[in-house]
Amino acid sequence: MLDLRLYMLQRLSALVMAPLVLGHLAVMIYAIQGGLSTAEILGRTQGSVLWFAFYGLFVFAVSLHAAIGLRVIIHEWLGLKGPVLSVLTWGACAGLLVLGLRAVFAVTVP
Repeated sequence: MLDLRLYMLQRLSALVMAPLVLGHLAVMIYAIQGGLSTAEILGRTQGSVLWFAFYGLFVFAVSLHAAIGLRVIIHEWLGLKGPVLSVLTWGACAGLLVLGLRAVFAVTVP
């Protein structure tokens, strides 16, 4: 039952990520074509609740999605099961979440 729930959670995180990836790519293309400097980009993102919510949700979805994918890979390649696999999976999720949120805070909080 856990595998089915994780499978569905990974698919739901993909549904959340898809429009966020497209939005991120659109913003990057706009920034590059507009010739914006790093300072100008940070000037536009710092203090913005919208950008914080956008990239915070993005980081959360990516962290869950990647950790569940790593769980499958670790199980298939190393044959790990049970609590060890769960600890590695949630550790990876927490690590990705912390690193991602640090980046989000760095570019959105003045």
